[in-house]
Amino acid sequence: MDETVIHDFERKLQKPPEATIGELEVALELLGAVFIDENGGGIGVRLKFTESEAKRIARLEGEGGIVANDRVP
Repeated sequence: MDETVIHDFERKLQKPPEATIGELEVALELLGAVFIDENGGGIGVRLKFTESEAKRIARLEGEGGIVANDRVP
């Protein structure tokens, strides 16, 4: 797959064929993306975390402190 396909798709210049979109989705899922279907709140995508990572993130988010960028390790 050519980088220009992704470039044009992200900038809404051209929609790739459905097969190409499927390939992109599979590749992103292998890298940890989870696609969320329409559920009343809208469709979306997020990174999946292991249970251990999710607990660590929850602990870090609950520590309080200075309000800053929400970058999670």
